[in-house]
Amino acid sequence: MTESLTETLTEPVKITVACLDMAGTTVADDGSVIAAFSSAVEQFGLEPGTPEYSGALAYVRQTMGQSKIEVFRHILDGREDAAHRANEAFEEHYARAVRAGEVAPLPHAEETFAALRAAGIKICLATGFSPVTRDALLDALDWRPLVDLVLSPADAGRGRPWPDMPLTALMRLGGGAVSELAVAGDTASDVESGLRAGAGLVAGVLTGAASREDLEKAGAPVILDTIAGLLPLLGS
Repeated sequence: MTESLTETLTEPVKITVACLDMAGTTVADDGSVIAAFSSAVEQFGLEPGTPEYSGALAYVRQTMGQSKIEVFRHILDGREDAAHRANEAFEEHYARAVRAGEVAPLPHAEETFAALRAAGIKICLATGFSPVTRDALLDALDWRPLVDLVLSPADAGRGRPWPDMPLTALMRLGGGAVSELAVAGDTASDVESGLRAGAGLVAGVLTGAASREDLEKAGAPVILDTIAGLLPLLGS
């Protein structure tokens, strides 16, 4: 339910650009992200069942939505070469999952894309994945014709929780003021990114990593059951 957190929205918000997250918000990956992280960190001596391994995965879950290379830098104590090798291992594992058909559109995602575009709203899909991983996912889903722009941290400067990706989406897609930008995602990092960008509408979505409590703690002004809940909040 969204009512308790949307009562303050007395009328729909005029939006020209929607910056939407991928895994957990518009894409269901059946745990493939966590599995890929687990496979990657195990190559660096973090064994399942150890406190170090548990701590690493706890950090991964805490930072869902953020740049993957930055997450590996933290887990591997800033060892740059190790972080890049871990990121490559992550990408290879996730690419195998994509090829194996372990990803799919979340319910209502494609219908939401169509409805947004029909309303004249341009769509950016933003992700913490590298461009290579992101593009493999887009091609597997055949989503390139459905959206106007895709962004990874490498395309915008910094990843979440920084505001770079939403603001880059607004600028590249020719949107108006930041008040006409909508940001939606399933993690606290998505919410923080949207708030830092000054977006006119920032929504947490309950189809992925974060609980309602997590999203409330992150300051989400709106919490949606699915991405389709965005549509009634948008003005023309």
